[in-house]
This record gives sequence, C-alpha cells and structure tokens, in this order.
Amino acid sequence: MHTILITNDDGIHSPGLIALKESLAPLGKIVIVAPDRDNSAIAHALTMNRPLKLIKLDEDVYTLDGTPTDCVSISLGKVLERAPDLLVSGINSGPNIGDDITYSGTVSAAIEGTMYAVPSMAVSMAGDQPLDYSKADSLIRELAQQVIIHGLPANTLMNINIPATDKPRGVRVTRQGRRIWKQAVQEVMDPRGRVHYWIGGGTPLLDSGKDTDVWALGENYVSISPIHLDLTNHEGISYFKEDLGLEKLL
Repeated sequence: MHTILITNDDGIHSPGLIALKESLAPLGKIVIVAPDRDNSAIAHALTMNRPLKLIKLDEDVYTLDGTPTDCVSISLGKVLERAPDLLVSGINSGPNIGDDITYSGTVSAAIEGTMYAVPSMAVSMAGDQPLDYSKADSLIRELAQQVIIHGLPANTLMNINIPATDKPRGVRVTRQGRRIWKQAVQEVMDPRGRVHYWIGGGTPLLDSGKDTDVWALGENYVSISPIHLDLTNHEGISYFKEDLGLEKLL
C-alpha cells in the first residue's frame, strides 16, 4: 500500500486539506501532519528558537504548532517509519504562481519533501471564497497517481494551479512567470491616530508570456510547473568569472 503524506499552510481545519484527503484516499494510506493555524506566506521558514508540540487528533492525523516546513521535517524524522511514496501540499486557498511561489508555505512544504527525495506536489486553487474544491478531485488524484507510478525529475517538484471554473480549457505545462504587486503596502491608522502598515493587496503586474503559469491560469487553464531546487543562474557563472572577474579579486 502506498503512503501519502499531506500537509498545507492554511492549517489543520482548512476545507482544502479535507478535500485533498478525500481525493487521495483511494490511492493508499493518508497521513496528515498540518500546522495548527494559518501559515500563509511564511515561505520556507523552519522553527529553531523553541520546541515544537505535535498533537495526535486521530489515527494518522496530527497537528503541529509550527510551519509547513516544520510539519514535513517532523513527519519524515519522527512520525513516519519510512519515507512516503508521495507528499502533497494543499489544496491552497488562492493561487501560487509567479513571484508568489517564493512566499508560499504550500510550495515550501513540497520543497522540503523534494530536498529529501520524496516526490512532492503543491496544489493551489484560484477564485473567490468559498471555493468548490470538488472540482479538482479527479484531476488531483490522476496527477498523484502519475507521480507515484513515474516519479519526478531529481530535485524537482510539481506545482499545480487550478482555475476557479467548472470547465477548465485544458492543462498547460508552464514555466514560472512574473507576478509582482504594485502598491502592496497599505498605510492605516489605529483609533489613536498612530500609523501602521498592512502588507497585502494592491495591483498585480502580470507576465504576458504565453508559456507561463500566470498566463495559463488567467486563461482558465490548469497550470502545471516543474519547480527546480537549484536556484543557480548557470549562465551567470561565466558572467561573474569573465565579465566581472570575481575570481581575480584575491
């Protein structure tokens, strides 16, 4: 029997997590280890300044007072007797595309699994609340089954973004695009007239490339991107060596 570890960044009570469990249950044993609260936009944070408490809520269901990355680390190190056949993070409420990937706790949980050679998927859904996660049920199950059978390239996770539509136009394999936010920092006043700052919202500046996750989701396609852990700009190595002459400094 296959073992599938699932987690998220929206917290243990997220309807997306429940929907993910129901979708993957026919494929094997499901083990849930998820944060005890919302950890959205926490990126790849690892808690190292305090002990973590793991609570068993039910058979194969645990919650942790830590980050999504903590959940994966504790799962692989202490909860599971062996590495799972698959790790799936999600279903996130809202897309994780473009530059948002670097902030995403959902994607970071899959990154942590990939670091330890566990085939890993991050699943997110666009749209307004409440989201109908059942629209993604059969697609997620099919993708998970394909990954269990065929695996993924080394050091690579699958980042899936599903549009909020009853009938997606299809599936596109995409590259990470660009989506940065203009006027994302809001200035607000408290009742005593003191200035505070709220990060979030603003106007997205979108990548127009038709091979990107940003474009695909905007056109109501399911976007599936292979995200690689090697952040090195390999073309930049020769630039640093030859144009900047950095190896000649000392």
